[in-house]
Amino acid sequence: MENAKPYNIFEMAQKQFDRIADMLDLDQPSREFLRIPMREYQFSLPVTLDNGDVLILRGYHVQFNDSRGPTKGGVRFHPQETVDTIRALGMWMTWKCAVTNLPLGGGSSGVACDPHSLSPMEVERICRGFVRRLAPITGPETDVLGPDIMTGPQQMLWMLDEYEAIKGKKQPGFITGKPIHHAGSKGRKEAPGYGVMITVREALRDRGIPVENTKASIQGFGTVGKHAAQLYSQMGGMITSVACWNQEDHTAYTFRKKDGINFDQLASISNPFGEIDKVKAEESGFERLSGDAWLSQDVDILVPAALENQIRMDNVDRISAQVKIIAEAANGPTDPDVDSIINEREILLIPDILANSGGVICSYFEQVQSNLNYFWSKDEVLSKIDSIMTSAYIDSSNFARKNNLNLRDAVYMLAVDRVARACHERGWV
Repeated sequence: MENAKPYNIFEMAQKQFDRIADMLDLDQPSREFLRIPMREYQFSLPVTLDNGDVLILRGYHVQFNDSRGPTKGGVRFHPQETVDTIRALGMWMTWKCAVTNLPLGGGSSGVACDPHSLSPMEVERICRGFVRRLAPITGPETDVLGPDIMTGPQQMLWMLDEYEAIKGKKQPGFITGKPIHHAGSKGRKEAPGYGVMITVREALRDRGIPVENTKASIQGFGTVGKHAAQLYSQMGGMITSVACWNQEDHTAYTFRKKDGINFDQLASISNPFGEIDKVKAEESGFERLSGDAWLSQDVDILVPAALENQIRMDNVDRISAQVKIIAEAANGPTDPDVDSIINEREILLIPDILANSGGVICSYFEQVQSNLNYFWSKDEVLSKIDSIMTSAYIDSSNFARKNNLNLRDAVYMLAVDRVARACHERGWV
């Protein structure tokens, strides 16, 4: 289709919002105010490469809404990064913090670059240059950064070090996702994936289905997908397929074992980017299928834990009749146009702003610990995440049942209403 309109993730996020605004009967000023970011920044980022050449990158930073507290969001390094992606992530983070009742607003950041093709020193220069651009407008009391796609503890520490050098004092609460021995929080790497499976556990309990009687297919084996798979396996569920990107072949593959995947075995043949070694996988008895084969597996649970727009009108009919739950571990993995089809099939869709909120909950805990200089055990952190996510799921599920809504609409109505109320109470609209 030569004239097909390019996919725009921010338009998708706004479409979701418009639907909920209609359902809430929001006044026009509130609609206009909540539909776009309060503040956003775009900037050029010159980076000197190891060979002496200078690469000009593009950076983005969005503070979407801070009516409920300091904005909070991740920093993405991705070659296809756009300002609209960052806007959408900032909007979703606003709703995510609201539905889990965190005292935070939503934001997001990104740099259009490919860490795969850069040396560690070059990545460090990007991190430090990025912080130099944002230091005047960020901080532990106003706008807190954290990791996202292709950034992690090392990148966060470089950013923190640069920020503290600029400010001339220690401020570990400026950024989350830091290494444990540099004021990071225990449980941070597990939190996003574990949170997904906490909501799945509650959804299965709602439906009276024992987790040990279920099978799952997962798209993505990065930080979120890997730890979702880990907890699901520990709970007794059976993973039959996992899809991931292969950087060498520039394509995705689905690795399948119909009789069940051993998590530890799969983790041992994957790298820090979540790429599974295809040769070792085949030697270990895995079938190697196409990258989109994860969607059509005969399983009870689908977990899209990769990128946005993965379940669409052109492939939703490939979902097996056996599927009972879709847990959106990624941001925006499902096109809103297919929600009605999923609902008609009585598949419970756990929306991203609830399912993957474990990461921002733990980031909030890290921010609190860093500001207080008092740190908790891993079990204590994960227990607190479990408590907040379980409460958020139960509140959302009860609201959905009481008002005869699907879970996505219920979650979004609760979140948008809380942010709109905060804006009204502050006298902004």
